[in-house]
Amino acid sequence: MFSRRLFVQCFTFAIVSLLTACGGSDSKQSSGPKTVDDRFAIKIGDRTVQMQLAVLPDEMQKGLMFRKTMGADEGMLFVFNRPQQLGFWMRNTELALDIGYLDANGELKEIYPMYPRDERSVSSRSRSLQFALEMNQGWFAQNGVKPDAKLDLKALAEALKARNLRPEAFGIR
Repeated sequence: MFSRRLFVQCFTFAIVSLLTACGGSDSKQSSGPKTVDDRFAIKIGDRTVQMQLAVLPDEMQKGLMFRKTMGADEGMLFVFNRPQQLGFWMRNTELALDIGYLDANGELKEIYPMYPRDERSVSSRSRSLQFALEMNQGWFAQNGVKPDAKLDLKALAEALKARNLRPEAFGIR
C-alpha cells in the first residue's frame, strides 16, 4: 500500500511538472521578439494607430504589397536610420493609401495620396525626413491629423525594443 501511494504521488508530481513545463515553453515562445507582422499602439497627434514597423530592408521593400485590406486605424510605419529625402511607389499594392512623411523629431511634414499599383514615385520635398506612415487613403484628413502632428517617439522606441532593435541606431532616445 505504501508503495502504491508513493507511486501515485510520484506520478501526480510528474504530470504536474510536465504540464507546467509545457505551459512555460508556450509563454516563452509568445514573449520572443516581435516581427513586422505585429502591431504596436503608437500615437500620431491625438490618434492612436495600430502600426506595423517596417525597419529591415526586406520589410521596407515589401511594405504593404499584396495586402487586400487594412483596418481603419491600422498602418505601416517605415523607420529609416537617418534623415533623408524619401520616395515610395505602389508596385503590387492593392490598397489606396496616404503617406505621411515625418522628420527625425517625429513631426509630420508632408502628406500625399498614393494609388493602387501606381509605380510612379511619390517623393518628399524635404530632404530631412526619417519616417513614413502609410494609412488608408483619406485617414489623415478624416482624423484631423495634419502637418505638425507629432509621432510618439517614446512608444516607437518601446516598439523597436520589442522587435529586438536598438532605438539609438535610429537616433531615437
